[in-house]
Amino acid sequence: MTAFLAYSFLGGRDQLIVSLILLGSSPCTAMVLVWGDLAEGNQEQNVINTSLNTVTIMFLFAPMVAFLTGIRNIPMDRWALLASVFVFIGIPMILGYLSKRYLVGSKGEEWFQEVYRPLVGRVSIVALLTTLIVLFSLNGEVLIQNPGEMVLVSIPLILGFVIVVGVNLAITRLIGLAYPEAIISVIIGSSSHFEIAIATAISLYGLGSLAALGTTMGLFWEVPIMLGLVYLGKRLNVRGFWKAGGGLKPQAKR
Repeated sequence: MTAFLAYSFLGGRDQLIVSLILLGSSPCTAMVLVWGDLAEGNQEQNVINTSLNTVTIMFLFAPMVAFLTGIRNIPMDRWALLASVFVFIGIPMILGYLSKRYLVGSKGEEWFQEVYRPLVGRVSIVALLTTLIVLFSLNGEVLIQNPGEMVLVSIPLILGFVIVVGVNLAITRLIGLAYPEAIISVIIGSSSHFEIAIATAISLYGLGSLAALGTTMGLFWEVPIMLGLVYLGKRLNVRGFWKAGGGLKPQAKR
């Protein structure tokens, strides 16, 4: 759907089209853990789904991007795309696996779960905020110099969020999920891995490119929209939109 919206609104602007394809082809594997915690959803489901997303993005991100850009004959360095997947996803995943094995073996499972994980969790939030500041700082010039493109690329981005969130809300209600599982499903289904999208855009086209601008605008809109979705989910649950099943309880009708 993201690719269709890009084709419809951004005809002739290949790099902006690529930016939306990069965002739409990268399911979120990081920030959904934060959104899910804020929404008081089922975090066990969240971890499982994000793990599946990590495997999916490792093997399907590059082929999907290549396929969707190939439909419109948009030129792209496929080898650089594959290298981006390995550098920005594969290496961190391998290092995470190896470091866990080493720390559990040397310090024990209890230390890893009760000391290391909470510490990394706090550090990761600071690192994420720092990453956001650095990304906007580095891309500040291209954003300021291209206000028209900022507005243009924002139209399919926002429309895509509205459609996807609406569809996910409807599906989770229709199949009868309880709030803790429903809100996690909506959050995961509505977010993207903007870090890999931005990093790939920069590696393919450069820091000051329109592709970098487009993916950065994806980040710009996703953060407030996902925070709004957390609030909306809680309000809908209070009104009994989903089945009862833990988490926030609907208020009794007066």
